[in-house]
Parts: sequence; C-alpha cells; structure tokens
Amino acid sequence: MKPYQVVGIGNAIVDVFSPADDSFLELMGITKGIMQLVERERGELLYAAMKDRVQAPGGSVANTLAGIGNLGLSTAFIGRVHDDALGRFYADSMAANGTDFVNPPVPGGELPTSRSMIFVAPDGERSMNTYLGISSELGPEDVADAVACGAGILFLEGYLYDKPRGKAAFERAAQLCRAGGGMAGIALSDPFCVDRHRDDFRRLVRELDYVIGNEHEWCSLYQADLSAALEQAAADAGLVVCTRSGHDVIVQRGAEQAIVPVRAVTPVDATGAGDQFAAGFLFGLATGRDLMTCGRMGCVAAAEVIGHVGARPEADLRALFAAEGLI
Repeated sequence: MKPYQVVGIGNAIVDVFSPADDSFLELMGITKGIMQLVERERGELLYAAMKDRVQAPGGSVANTLAGIGNLGLSTAFIGRVHDDALGRFYADSMAANGTDFVNPPVPGGELPTSRSMIFVAPDGERSMNTYLGISSELGPEDVADAVACGAGILFLEGYLYDKPRGKAAFERAAQLCRAGGGMAGIALSDPFCVDRHRDDFRRLVRELDYVIGNEHEWCSLYQADLSAALEQAAADAGLVVCTRSGHDVIVQRGAEQAIVPVRAVTPVDATGAGDQFAAGFLFGLATGRDLMTCGRMGCVAAAEVIGHVGARPEADLRALFAAEGLI
C-alpha cells in the first residue's frame, strides 16, 4: 500500500474574496469577470483595498486534492508558501482538510505567499487578480523522494511549466512516481498555457499515464478540430480525458472508449468545475473503476461544486456517488 493514494503538485495560492460593485472595479482599474496576473505592488494595493475579506486555500491541484480528500483517500500536496500569516493559514487549512502539506512554510526570503484577490460583484461575476509570489519559486528541491515515490497517482498542474524551476520540479516528481510504480498525469490547465508549452505538452502526452483537458485545450495542443485532436491524442497517450462544457465527456484508453453523459445543471458558480471533475475521475482511477464509472464520478463531483459558491465540495461526495449507484 502506497503512503499516499494521490499526490498533487502545483501552485499554493490563497484565495481572498471581497464584495465589490462595478464602480469600485472601475475605480481600481479591474477588468470584470477575468483572471489576470498582477505584480507584487499591484497585488498589495488590491489586497489592502479589500473589505470584509474571506480567505480560503486555493490553486487548481489543491482544489482537486480537497475533493479527493472529501472522498476519503490519503492525499499529499507539494507546494511552496512563505512563513507568513497567509502561508501558515494555507498549510494549516490543507492539513485540517486531510491533505498532508509536505513542505513547511519557508522562512526568510523576500517573496510572500501567493494570493488571488477575487472581487465578487452583486451579479456573482468574479474578477480574479493573482499574484504568484513564492509559489513561482517551486523547484526540484521541494520534491521529496519519499513523497513522489510514495504516490499511487501523481497529479500535475500544467501551469508549472510557466517557470523553469516549476518545470524541473514537475519532471522530477513524475520520474520518481513512475519509478516507484505509480501513475503520473497532467491537467492541461488552459488553452493559453498549452499555446505557450505545446512542444513540451505533446511530449508529456506520450510519456505520462493520463492527461485531462477540455475540448479547447486538446484542440490547441494539436492545432486541429476536436475529432482529429482526440484521434492523435489516443494514439499518443495512455489515457485521454476530454471534458466539454455541457456536453458528453470523452474518455479513451487505446481502443477502449467511454462516452459519459452529462446532466445539465444551471451553475451558481462555475469556479472549480474542472478541478472537481478531476477529483471524481481520479478517485475512480485510484480505486480501480472502469472508464465509464470514472467519468460519471467526475461529472457528479463537478455538478456538486457548480451548485454553490466556492471551488471545493460542500456535500459528501461519497453519498452523492452512492445515490447514483457508483459505489
């Protein structure tokens, strides 16, 4: 039995929420409804301007691990936070939710813990302003042999390729996991991330055990329409997962294919849908389910998270799976 059924590696970001009306957004020069990266000075200005702040541990892979932990599997997260108030909050919150935060907060240095300032308008629209801070320094020395080798499944975040040190950490973790007999895979993160790292990601599709992406990411990766892109992906990869917002999910491993139906849900907040789909899917993979069941688990978890505000599940996902006859 591996020490950890699922280990994730990615950006450790504290999500900080604050209500804001349109006039405030205009005053602060914030573009409504999008995510943009900001530099430290801008980040500190926006953080100081937030009223009634509410904070939660975030980051794409960390959100997925929260969902997997909700389902009762043993999880660990490889990330980097500063030894400041937000960093200690992040590490403590991950541990309290059942995920081992394996790297202690880093003392000294200049970069603070990463944060995303999220301004929520009265209509529910979110404007995200992310300062990457110390998570952008995640490197291979942050990947402990025992953690990566001890992973049954390793889940990697494509955003790490935006920094050379993150790329090195990512590749070291994948090599150690697979050398230890585990499965390593990646979430493609977003089409722009794919555009920036197309050659690397095409190589990873051939080398890793599974790849999860949405239709726009797969089309971007192979610069082709979806049918041609998935045909190429199936030839390259061990296991291919393609989500399509509001449409059937396609899961393929060699000649085996599952077309997973999606039940239409009116979203309250679409944040975290992809992260929780990955949580449900990886739970199925870790517990030996067939491709259709893995896909259905992913869809149930995604539907739960878009039914409320926030990127992490609030309901008992095992109970939802049981209600669907999945466990």
